[in-house]
Amino acid sequence: MENKLPFSQILAIGLMLFAMFLGAGNVIFAPMVGQQAGTNTWIAMGGFLITGVGLVLLAIIGLTRGGGTIEKLAGRVHPTFAVVYSVLLFLTLGPIYVIPRTTSVVYEIAINPLTAATSNMNIYLFIFSVIFIVLTIWLSWNTTKFVDRLGKIITPIFVILLIVLIGKSIITPMGSFGDPQAEYIRGAFLKGFTQGYYTMDVLAAFVFGGIFIKSISALGIKSEKAVSSLFIKAGIITIIGLVALQVSMAWIGASSVDSIGFKENGGEILAQSALTLFGKSGIFMIGTVIFLTGITTNVACLAAVSEYFERIIPSVSYKKWLIIFSILGLIITNFGLNTILTLASPILLLLYPLAIALIVLIFTNNLFQGHRSVYVGTMIGTGVVAILDAIKDAGIAPEAINNTFDFIPLFENGAGWIITGFIGFLIGLIVAKARKEPSTLLTMTGQGVQESE
Repeated sequence: MENKLPFSQILAIGLMLFAMFLGAGNVIFAPMVGQQAGTNTWIAMGGFLITGVGLVLLAIIGLTRGGGTIEKLAGRVHPTFAVVYSVLLFLTLGPIYVIPRTTSVVYEIAINPLTAATSNMNIYLFIFSVIFIVLTIWLSWNTTKFVDRLGKIITPIFVILLIVLIGKSIITPMGSFGDPQAEYIRGAFLKGFTQGYYTMDVLAAFVFGGIFIKSISALGIKSEKAVSSLFIKAGIITIIGLVALQVSMAWIGASSVDSIGFKENGGEILAQSALTLFGKSGIFMIGTVIFLTGITTNVACLAAVSEYFERIIPSVSYKKWLIIFSILGLIITNFGLNTILTLASPILLLLYPLAIALIVLIFTNNLFQGHRSVYVGTMIGTGVVAILDAIKDAGIAPEAINNTFDFIPLFENGAGWIITGFIGFLIGLIVAKARKEPSTLLTMTGQGVQESE
């Protein structure tokens, strides 16, 4: 008989999942939206919360409906697409981008302000990154201890610190909301929508699925139905936490301009806001928050990518992959934060639209009978514009691309893929009907989600 978990244990699991999502990206992008959007903050945050939070729960549910792993979900398009997309996704969420970015952000906010000298920055970064990544390896070594280490210890500490910081900013506001800047004057909602990509939480939901299932299996949760139910319950707890966090972070950013002026990044906004609200002790407070959120992100991402590669290349063990990806992440970290961030935006503008399209398709699967041509057509329609957005964002002929493809609605706002994806959907549906493709429906059973023709 399978274990029935008490609410306290479900809450701890939900906090574990929340900790896995709550990384440096979650606390540095919303403050920037707040500062730039000013009086349009809540309009912008409406879009931000859709892509940065709302779609996370849909991704979790979609993952449980689509087979439990991103490979199975993406495999409904084509096996080759599943491999290419999954590998690119896991490497991006692991050693190529997220781990180096997180380590660098933690260093910049929590450590760099404490080092008076700037001439030895590279040495300090190297020493810190080695210590930080070794700690990440230790916490990732045994996934069965994730609930105790992340859900019951680390998460409550940084949640309490964040509540103190946010509470102080509400009781004694730093200032009033200012005028919206640049792209937030018009199109604030769509700008917030695309800014939500940078939390990477929808992509993270796909990545964390495998490691989440592996970690809760140690609690006696084995059947697919029970795992799916627990994943969704934990997801709801996570979403509630993320909404509260992002709205609070946006408030801090929007109300901070009068006191600290406009800043170049969300990390600087938080550091200066903490200093304004609490004096020098605020630096240690925000440093602790960023350190703890950073370590939970690194642990979750390193464990997830190692678990995935152990699955596809079983000849190399999980613990060996931990070491391999830690070394790769360490090397990239020491190229510096600016170099790492330069790589981020084009990759996200490619991966995120495809992820959103997959979520929509898995939820509407039975409406179009699960025809593969619909999956293929939608991915092609979405992917073509996503590739153009990525190229444009990389600084390669942006004006020429905009002038050539401005006939596509919302293209200049980075959302043209919505229209072309829908056109691809319709073309795929027509092709499926013309070929009389067999249907592939998804049905819920006592063993989870199954396909039926």
